This record gives sequence, C-alpha cells and structure tokens, in this order.
Amino acid sequence: MTGVTEAFSGSYAEARGKFLQAAAAAGLKPDSHVHPELGRDGEELAMDVVFDGSRDASSLLILTSACHGVEGYCGSGVQVFALRDAEWRARAKAEGVAVLYVHALNPYGFSHIRRTTHENVDLNRNFHDFTQPLPVNEAYRELQPLLLPEAWPPTEANTAATGRYIQERGMDAYQAAITRGQHEFPEGLFFGGTAPTWSNRTLRRVLQTHARQAQRVAWIDIHTGLGPSGVGERICACRDDAAALARARAWWGGDGTTPVTSIYDGSSSSAFLTGLMWTSIYDECPDAEYTGIAMEYGTLPPFEMMQALRAEHWLNIQRDAPPVLAAQIKQQMLDAFYVNTDAWKEQIISQARQSLFQAVDGLNS
Repeated sequence: MTGVTEAFSGSYAEARGKFLQAAAAAGLKPDSHVHPELGRDGEELAMDVVFDGSRDASSLLILTSACHGVEGYCGSGVQVFALRDAEWRARAKAEGVAVLYVHALNPYGFSHIRRTTHENVDLNRNFHDFTQPLPVNEAYRELQPLLLPEAWPPTEANTAATGRYIQERGMDAYQAAITRGQHEFPEGLFFGGTAPTWSNRTLRRVLQTHARQAQRVAWIDIHTGLGPSGVGERICACRDDAAALARARAWWGGDGTTPVTSIYDGSSSSAFLTGLMWTSIYDECPDAEYTGIAMEYGTLPPFEMMQALRAEHWLNIQRDAPPVLAAQIKQQMLDAFYVNTDAWKEQIISQARQSLFQAVDGLNS
C-alpha cells in the first residue's frame, strides 16, 4: 500500500487539515460542528462529518475517530487513508453502502493530548440516562487516593501501595477498577460525568441528521491502548444481544484469524464498561438493525498505559507543574496511545482496511 504514513499527522490541526482536504478531493462537503473551546495552539476545534454515498441508501457504515481524544492520532489516519482509497470507495458505492465519517468525536482531547473531553469526561462512559441513578464504582473509590497523589512521579510509598494492590488482586482487577467508569470524582480517571457532554449532544445530532434513513447500520470506532502493539482487536460494540454478536463475529471474524471479542463474556481485553458511546445508535436510530465493533489497537502494556493516564490526569490538576515535567508527561501520554513508527502505521491501515471491506460485505449479506 502507498500513502500510509502520509495519512497520519503530528497534531490535531494537521489531522483536521488532511481530513478536510481528502474530503474535498473526493468531492465531498463537510458538515462541521465547531467546539466551544480552542485547541492547544489556539486553533479552531470541530467535529467534522462527511457523508459519502446516496442519501437514501438503506445500508450505512459509520467510521469514527478520537472518541478518546489522543487516540485520534490513529483513527484520523485511518479515515484520511479511507477517503483517499479509490478502490475502497468504489467498492462501497458498488454495493450501495453509504459511509459516514465522523472525524474527531472529541476534538479537544485530540488537540490537547488528553483522553478526556474539556469537561474531563471520558466520552465512552458518558452515554447514560442522567435522570436515573448512575452506576457506582466502589473499587475505583478505594483506589482513588493512590491514583492521583499530590506529587509526581509518585513517592516510594505510593508505588509500593499500588504494587501491593496489583500483587494481591491482579492486574486485571486493577485495570477493571480504574477503567470501568465512575461518576463520583470529577477530577479522577475515567469520569463518566453527571450530564451529557458537548460531544455526546453533538454526536446525537449527527446521527439524527445523517443516519436515520438507514435500515442496516454498521459502526467501526477506532481506539488504541489495549492489547499487543499494532494488533487490532475487534471488540463487539453492541448490546448484550446474541444475534448482534453473531453478526459481528460472522462479518469481522469469519476468517478465523481475527475473532471478535466481547465485554460481556470476558473474552475482550477491555473490562466490562458502562455509558458506552455506541449505545446512542439505539436511541437515535431505533428502527435500524445495528452491528458494530470497536477496533482496539495495542500500544503499550496495561501498567505503562495506566501510568501515562495517571500522570496526565495529575498534570490536569497541577496546572503549575514545571514546564519540563509537563512536556515529559504529554509525550508519555502520546506514546501510550500512538506508536509513531512506519511499521505500526502499516499494521493499523492493513487491519482497518480489511475491516472496512468486511463491513460492506456484512451489510449486504
């Protein structure tokens, strides 16, 4: 494949520019939803949407990036490459599948090298009915004092206490306690919020505008941070529904080499989560048959990834941290969710491209 490395970018502003340029070259007009805040370099932020195909198509594939801001360095590259990929676009068109590209669900986090929104909310834990009681994460409550100490790097006592927790309960329990989502500590990790975020509200408007005509909807949401480096785990992004899981496994795991995992049966590298973004499709497109996956690309081992998250959240609280330390933490954060090598990017595009063709085949099965 040619043009792989050129599809990726070194900043949000560059990524947005490449996405908009690729859309224009394809003859597509963006629908841009401007964010209320500015980027780290004072640039405009937006959730940019491009619809490729017939407006009355009964089959729709949604491809999204940057649900967790910094993960957009990967997801944007996939979207830019796909828009430039004439063979892929021709295949979708020939099969009558429209494609909805949503670039930078969380543009603030993308630009500021944060995983969270400007509200410090994990967007993929924010899709709840906030008129009802929110989930309580007692395991996170226990860990919170350890996760965000007053000083960074952590003291020897903090490191020892964290190590004891992992030794006694296991790395999986540590990861699950932190990542499941919590609504009690606004400055904490994986905070799901107490109201819908800007990105939540905006995405719903996008689905209402561009997706309600479809009878069958597929969704591929690009993520990074879990699993072996460069390996794209296909995690079923549907309700705990046997039929939807069977479809996902037939579409994206039919070759036997890339099984589709699930957070419900324990097969996924992800813990069981609540408030997931893709649940919005059931609200906004209730009559469509829906099948989706989160494409989760590995970067670093779980403990290293978690340390980067802890450091970045600490930095968000300690705004007067020394500039050198702040720069180190931001680079650590970027490295945890984006591997800036040609080999890793080749892996990303190869697997993403396969999943796109598989989605088109699935929608027409």
